[in-house]
Amino acid sequence: MEEDNEGYFSTEEFRKKVEKSNKGLIIEDWAPQLSILEHQAIGGMVTHCGWNSILEAVSIGGIPLITWPLFAEQFYNERLVVDVLKIGVAVGVTVWYNVDEAGKEIISREKVELAVRLLMDDGEGAAEMKRRAKELSEAARKSVQSGGSSQTNLIAFLDELRTKTRSKVV
Repeated sequence: MEEDNEGYFSTEEFRKKVEKSNKGLIIEDWAPQLSILEHQAIGGMVTHCGWNSILEAVSIGGIPLITWPLFAEQFYNERLVVDVLKIGVAVGVTVWYNVDEAGKEIISREKVELAVRLLMDDGEGAAEMKRRAKELSEAARKSVQSGGSSQTNLIAFLDELRTKTRSKVV
């Protein structure tokens, strides 16, 4: 892959390499993320740490994450994923920008490579992240099943609303 002066490559060069190797797939438009996350070949996901992406990766795929936050609450979500849940590796973004300035911090290919290696290697740390992500996925699935905590809490909430509505009518 050809590199520019700073050690980075262009998307066009990446496209050429994918086409030449006949390996991989570049999706330029809408992608069926949930179907992709369910596929057995997926070993991890790079995320900007938006809440929906985190929920989908964990609950649908049970897969660990490489975090690349851009702004707003995404940095807090990254801390949850990496430090609390321990199901992710930070790529190393340190600067929070306004939405129109996002992406100005350059992350080197070495940092990206390190994050991918930490997530995908056969070591104990990667295995533990994968185990935790699968465990969280199973807990999420159980919570939405009949009798699960999500259903129970929703029914309790609706019952409380009905009770309050009846007491106001009388």
